[in-house]
Parts: sequence; structure tokens; C-alpha cells
Amino acid sequence: MDEERKITIIEGPTPVFEPVQQPMGELFWGILEGPPRRALLARTRVRALNGPALVERCHRAWRAKDAIYLEFRTPLGLVQRVPIAAVRYEPTDEGDVLTLWVLLPQEVLENLAEPNGDDSDDFTY
Repeated sequence: MDEERKITIIEGPTPVFEPVQQPMGELFWGILEGPPRRALLARTRVRALNGPALVERCHRAWRAKDAIYLEFRTPLGLVQRVPIAAVRYEPTDEGDVLTLWVLLPQEVLENLAEPNGDDSDDFTY
């Protein structure tokens, strides 16, 4: 994948995703790769070395009608890649912060789930 078409979290914990909306299907079929699937629109905040450059990278991809992805590792070390739907840059005293709205397909949600401590197959999100 073209490095310009993704934002990669190189170090730090797995991002915390806050649901913005109930799971949706048809609305974002064109953004997700492959066959239609259900996805959750969620927001996360990440630190960045150069926030304005990453925002511009997103805008270039969208102007070209391309997707751009957030790439990160789950708590178990699995690499996940989810489409970025929107971005906002915020300078802070501690450095640049990006707020990213992403689409979390069901299979990514399952990989983010932590076992709830018993031997069942139930997970908490």
C-alpha cells in the first residue's frame, strides 16, 4: 500500500475508539473494500509529529477519490487497517493531536475485543 494512503501508529497503545453512531451498513459500502459489511463509525484521538501534514495527506487522498486508512496494532499485536472518514487537527501544549473518525468493520471490532475473564466466547467492547 502507498505510504501516502495510510496513517500508521508506530508506537504507543492501541487507540481507544469511541462509538459515534450505531452500526451501519449500506451508507458506507463504497468506502469499505470487498463485499458490503456492517461498520461502526467511531472517533479516536492520536498524537502526531506533524498534524497539518497528515491532515493534508487525508485531503489529497479524498480529492483523488481514494481511501486513506489508519493502521494500528491491537492489544494482541494484530495489525489492523480501517478507513478514515474525517480528520481534525488540534495543536496542544503537549504536541499535535489528530481526531480521526474511522469506520470499524465487525471483524476489526472483534479483534479489538478483550476476553471478559471467563472461559466463554463472550467479549466486551
